[in-house]
Amino acid sequence: MILNHLMGLYTHPKEEWHTIEQNHEAVKSSLSHVLLIALIPAICTYFASTSIGWDLGVSDPLFLTKTSALMMSISMYFGLIVGVFALAYLAFWMAKTFDATPSFTQALELAAYTATPLFMVGLAALYPSLWFMMVVGLAGLSYSVYLLYTGVPIIMNIPEEKGFIYASSVVTAGLVLLVALMASSIILWSLGLGPMYQ
Repeated sequence: MILNHLMGLYTHPKEEWHTIEQNHEAVKSSLSHVLLIALIPAICTYFASTSIGWDLGVSDPLFLTKTSALMMSISMYFGLIVGVFALAYLAFWMAKTFDATPSFTQALELAAYTATPLFMVGLAALYPSLWFMMVVGLAGLSYSVYLLYTGVPIIMNIPEEKGFIYASSVVTAGLVLLVALMASSIILWSLGLGPMYQ
């Protein structure tokens, strides 16, 4: 069922990771979760960019044209999905180093449910203030890292000592992916595909 672990990850994460580990769902379940949750930041940022305006704290709110905001939201949506799959692949690939033998489904579950708080941060875009988004984004990132550290030993079936090092490696890979996503955005913007303001 889509979103069936969402509340559990916020209210009792360790128990919910055990539930996820005991009832490995098909890849399509994790995929459905990612496809649905990734809509939150894409839709909220589109609405904020076209209807509310971004407050950067130095001038009047900035608005994007609807076409520009739509293109950026679509790009964000697919970028988030690709990022989750890349993180799942890296977690799956690195597992051998830590004597774990997860299936790709387990790695995808780990990546999908760990990314959920970051995607939920997209709701904060409905109050499009740069400083507010930074604070909420930091909280979402912190909780995602916490979920990763608690989930790796359970989902990957490895001891907690190895799980800590493994999770640290996955966090590092995730940060590299985030920087790569930002760098690709800057490159696209410099090629003339950047935002167009109203």
